[in-house]
This record gives sequence, C-alpha cells and structure tokens, in this order.
Amino acid sequence: MKKLFTLLFIAVCTNTFAQRLDTLTIEKIMRDPKWIGVAPSDIKWSDDGKKIYFKWNPDNTFRDALYSITPNKLIPQKVSDKERGEITPTDGSKWNQAHTLKVYSYGGDIYLENIKSGKTIQLTRTTDNENLPTFNADGSAVLFIKADNLYALKLNGGELIQLTNFVASAKKDKTDEETEQAKWLKQQQLELFDIIKLDDKNKKLDAEEKKKFQPKKIKELVTDGRNVDNVELSPDARYITYRLIKSPEDKYTNVPNYVTASGYTQDIPNRTKVGGPQPVCESFIYDTQLDSVYSINTKNIVGIKDLPDYVKDYPDELAERTKLNEDRKVVINGPIWNANGKHAIVVVNAIDNKDRWIMSLDVESGALSLLDRQHNDAWVGGAPGIADDWYSTGSIDWLDNDHFYYQSEASGYSHIYVCNINNNDKKQLTSGKWEVQNLQLSHDKKTFYFNANIDHPGDYQYYRLAVSGGEPVKLTSVKGDNDVSLSPDEKWLAIRYSYSNKPWELYLQPNKPGAKAVQVTRSTSAEFNSYAWRDAPIITFKNRYGSEVYARLYLPKNPDPAKPAVVFVHGAGYLQNVMYAWSYYFRETMFNNMLTDNGYTVLDIDYSGSAGYGRDWRTAIYRHMGGKDLSDQVDGVKYLVNTYGVNPKHVGIYGGSYGGFMTLMAMFTAPDVFKSGAGIRSVTDWAHYNHEYTADILNEPYNDENAYRLSSPIYFADGLKGNLLMLHGMMDQNVNFQDIVRLTQRLIELHKENWWLAPYPVEDHAFEQPSSWTDEYKRIYKLFQETLKN
Repeated sequence: MKKLFTLLFIAVCTNTFAQRLDTLTIEKIMRDPKWIGVAPSDIKWSDDGKKIYFKWNPDNTFRDALYSITPNKLIPQKVSDKERGEITPTDGSKWNQAHTLKVYSYGGDIYLENIKSGKTIQLTRTTDNENLPTFNADGSAVLFIKADNLYALKLNGGELIQLTNFVASAKKDKTDEETEQAKWLKQQQLELFDIIKLDDKNKKLDAEEKKKFQPKKIKELVTDGRNVDNVELSPDARYITYRLIKSPEDKYTNVPNYVTASGYTQDIPNRTKVGGPQPVCESFIYDTQLDSVYSINTKNIVGIKDLPDYVKDYPDELAERTKLNEDRKVVINGPIWNANGKHAIVVVNAIDNKDRWIMSLDVESGALSLLDRQHNDAWVGGAPGIADDWYSTGSIDWLDNDHFYYQSEASGYSHIYVCNINNNDKKQLTSGKWEVQNLQLSHDKKTFYFNANIDHPGDYQYYRLAVSGGEPVKLTSVKGDNDVSLSPDEKWLAIRYSYSNKPWELYLQPNKPGAKAVQVTRSTSAEFNSYAWRDAPIITFKNRYGSEVYARLYLPKNPDPAKPAVVFVHGAGYLQNVMYAWSYYFRETMFNNMLTDNGYTVLDIDYSGSAGYGRDWRTAIYRHMGGKDLSDQVDGVKYLVNTYGVNPKHVGIYGGSYGGFMTLMAMFTAPDVFKSGAGIRSVTDWAHYNHEYTADILNEPYNDENAYRLSSPIYFADGLKGNLLMLHGMMDQNVNFQDIVRLTQRLIELHKENWWLAPYPVEDHAFEQPSSWTDEYKRIYKLFQETLKN
C-alpha cells in the first residue's frame, strides 16, 4: 500500500512539473496555441434573451464546440446538435419595428421567426438564391433580393410581388431589325391590297383589346451590363432606389503555390495593385407611380470639383486638372428613411477619400442637400463609426422622424452628433480626447450604448448615454478591454474581457453601473498559468514633435551586461496594441517576455498612425509612411538610452506586415540607431500593395509619385549597414512574395552583405503551421543573440 501511494505521488508530481513553464523557449511558446487554452469567441444572445451562445474549447479538442449559459445558470453546457439546428442566424437578420418578428436568409431561402411563440416559418423553398431579407415599413411584407431583383412577400395571404425588373439591355422592337427594303415592301402591300389593310387593322384592334386586360408589365430597368446593388424600397412603396456599378478591367496578380498534392505549381488568382482603375458607381430612383427612372444628382455637391491639396506639388498636373474642372467620382450609400417616409438621408463618399458628405435626398427630383461635410486633406474614414470603405454608411440612423445621429471626427476624435433635418441644427453629444466605438441605439431609441477609452487610451469600458446628451454613465468597471454584447431585453451584459497578461474570458453582468461582473469561463491551461506573464506597464514619452507616445515597457530584472534592447513594431498601421488587453499579437507578447527573461529591454510602441488616439495621430503618416511613425521608434530608443541605460549600439527591431515595413525603413534610413532587424511579411514597395489601404495614405503612384518614393523601403536599400533578416510566406496573398523577391534582387545589385531571406513555402500572410512559427522565431532570436550581445 505504501509503495502504491509512493508511485501515485510520483505520478502526480511528474504531471505537475510537466505542466510548469519555468523557462520560456521558442519551441514552447510557438506551439499550437491550444496549449495556452482556447478563449471563448463569437458570443451571441438567443433572440428571446434567455441564453448566451459562444464557441469554446476547454478540452483542447480538434475543433471548437458551441456552448451556452443562461443568466440564472452560469455553468457552460455544450449545445446539442438538435439545439444547434434550431438556433436562428443573427448575421444579416432583420427585426420588425415591434421587435417581435425576425426575418433571415439561410441556405438561399427566407425564414420568419416569431419571438413570442418561438416558431419559425420557411417563407421560400426554391433552388434560387433569395437573400438580404428585411421588412417593409409597416411590417406587413418581407422584402428580399433574388437575381438582383427586389420582391415583396405579403405575410397575410402570401402574395409574392416582383418590384423590379433589371435587364442588361433594352429589348428591341422586331421592326427595328428589318431592312429598309423589307419595310418598303410592307408599305407597298398595305397600299395595294384591301385584304392586307383589313388584316392589319384587325391585328391592331386585337392587340389593343389584349392590352386592356393584361396586367401592367414591370418597367425594364436597364443596367447596360453593370452590377446591381443597394436596392431599397421607400416606406410608402412608391420609390425604389438602386445603384449600378461598373467593374473595371484591371490586371490581377497571381500567387504561385509550389507545394501541391498534384506535384505541379498552381497559381492562386489574387488582387490588383494600387492605382488601378476603380469601380464607377451611379445611383438611381425608380418612381413606380410615374413609371420613370432618373439618377441621383451629384453635380451640386459642395466641393465636388475640389482638387486634393497634394496636387499643388505637381504644377503641370494642377494646371491640367484645373483646366478640366471635372466632378470628382463618388459613391452614394443609402438612402436611410425615417419612419414616416418623409425624409431620406444618404452618405456620399469621395473615391479620392478626401470627403464624406451626409445629405438629404429629395426623391421626387433626385436632388441632394448638404447636412454635414467631413473633409480631410489627408483622408476621411477608418475612425470608429466612420466607414473605411466606399460602400458603407458607418454609424448613422434615425432617432425619430426629425432627428438622426451619426459619428464624426470633426473635433479631432470620433464622437456622437445629432442633427435636426428640418433646420440642420447639429448637437455634439460626446467630446474629449477619446473615441466612441461600437455605437448601438436602444430599442426604445432613448439611450446610446458604446465602448470608449475615456479614462486612458488603452482602457476600454462600456457606457450608456441619453440621446439628449449629458455625461456618459460607465457600466463596466474592471480595467482592461470590455467587449460587450447587450442582451435583447437590454438587462444583461455578456462581456468578453481581457487584461494585459490575461487572455479573453466570458463574464456576465447586470446592465447597471457598479454591478459585479461574474466570470463564466476559465480557459487558460495550468501550464500557461504557471508562468508569471508580465503586466508590462504602459508608459509615455515625448517624441521630437512634443506629442505623448504610448508604449508597453518590458524591463528585465537582470539586464544582460551588453544592455541590449529590442523594439517591437505592431502591424496593420492603423491598429492599437498598447492596451490593457491581451494582445492580438499574443505570440509576440510571449516572445517579448522571453527576451526580457534573457536580459533584453523591450519597447512596444503605438506609433503615429496607430488607432485609438484621434484623427491627427491617425493621419500623421499621410504621404510619408516611414516618416513620423519611424521617428517615434527612434525617439523611443533615445528614451530607453537616457532613462534605462540601454546601450545605443545594441538595439534591434522586429515586426510583421506594417511592422516588417517599419523594420526595413529603420534598417535602411536609421542604420546608426538599429544594429539588427527582423522584417516579417514586409511591404517593400507600396506601389505593389492593394488600393483599398494604400490609396488613402499615399494617393495613387501615377498621381503622387513623391509619396511612394518617400515611403517605399526599396528606394532606400543602399542605406543598409546592420544585420537584416527577412522572413516571408511564399503563398502570401496580402503582401505578395514578389515584394520581398524584388527587394532581394535590389540588395544583390547593391552588393549588400549581412542580410538573409527565410522563405516559408506553405504560408500565407498569417502563418498557421507551428513549425513555421518556431523556425521563424528561432531565426529572429538567434539574430538578436548573436548581434546585440557583443
């Protein structure tokens, strides 16, 4: 018995020690992330508000499973297959005004759910694809799109009515196709023979009689081969608005896949490059009562002919474009109708990204009247609530028949505004050096709910605010990132919460200020919890322009004698990483802990261009990426040297995507500051990146060549002095592998040394294979160990 106890004790101890993470290594931290524990995700309430559903994987199985809890029972239960099949989709679903019925599409058919009875009815059962369902103004019918056309299905009686008839081209009258000779012969027959005259007269009478009794045909709406979208019905069912989009012909890149099942290289069709032709959009109104079609008139939009400010740097171009005096191309989104159908508003976005107009639409004439204009000589869009693409309205809707709300960063930060459409009287409801995110209006339209970083740029709490204004009321209270899903009855907050050194977990809290949030899930593994992950303090330092720069600082307890430091640069450009939250870059967070364990000081900066700090910080990189964003890194190094005694000759830098781009710019243009750098999936030449991201910041290469020359590392490769490691996935469909190949050839031709390229044949932009992550970071760590400690 004693021997058995001893064996059991040894087994338990062995298991305990096996789960401990005393020393961080690349192999340990770059394993399949399931070793950390799988955090809850995709949190959604049931339509009746009785359950919270979420994906979770507490047992670290092959796939996440669906779990649920109720506000009264916080023990997660795995959802059965039967219940999963009964859950109605939330994406793309629409409610009626009373919030009693919900309509949604699934598998190409339309379904109607009655919330009170819990019953769901399948409204369509066809082989066609019916989608984008919604309710008409009074809730008596369901509107949906099939083959680009708008249909109405009456709920009482089930009558199906086709409302539009889009055709590629107008039908030709057969007589139009006849030759002149054939027409002449017909006329001669009518002239010579009475029997032909009589027959022709009878045919005309028959046609007229049939026309009287035939149902009225739906007007053909000619698209001329353009794509149809944004089809909307006015509340009084008289007007139908729609948009036609002409897709451009442009050359697409191909990404070769070398490791295939067939053994042959296969090309993956990819994307276009910045500056290529863009879609041309035109919006129309169909007056069903008058059976007439006319376009929405953009000619009188204030500033429609304004030239971008940067053109003044190109005198010849300025003169030519001034002479042409052309209207700028725009995209119209909406309309958004008020409840009584008296007013409609649209959001108009300039294709050149410099303007966003909110306008009142007169559907009788197609005229637009200005309500609000957001202009920026850099670019508009991308801030919270302000769409960063042409085809979205952002946060905007009606409070009542006379007032609508929207977000604007006119004050320098994205805040809530309310406008009276009758007199254009505007009121700013929120203000301060913080931003409103995830704005939501309550069902009774009396309260706003939103996230905001009021207390600190990196601390996101959940607030409520009366639509009349006042002080925001804080509902959550735990420092960190509180991502909230509000229950349908607005009584509960399902909170996905994380902190700097604590991954995401699910909490539940009553919708009351000061209420306690109760933790529902505990996802992290014993092995992960056994290591004391640093709560790296968020510090600030002044950059050379006098602005406060926020950064995470990792200080070693036992600095290496060489006093080395590493700067980590987050990706995406417009992204906030310096937060009291578990980082999207969790692998890099763990790697930074490992570096610190080994005597490095590590700095992680929210440089110019990062999210969370307002308009001027967001657009500080306009026309010069690798300018102020890079000088923030350089000023950060100076701060480390002056404050913490870091050796200025032993500083490295690394990052991926935009962080990889910054690493290249640092190594090429600040070679005396950074001894070594690791650039991962780096942009090397912005002229070869996509249009959607790049044109906002640098305009187009053929219009603003100077901006591309200033911002692209390939033009500065001759400045390389230190040690450069480049790592790139060969199947990268975001930053194509071609990018790093072109830079490689440039380095070869410049006779540069001390650079290495590590290609990863099966990886896209975001690596997936643990073996690739491990190899990648082994190389990065080796680079720093060999070059920054001696």
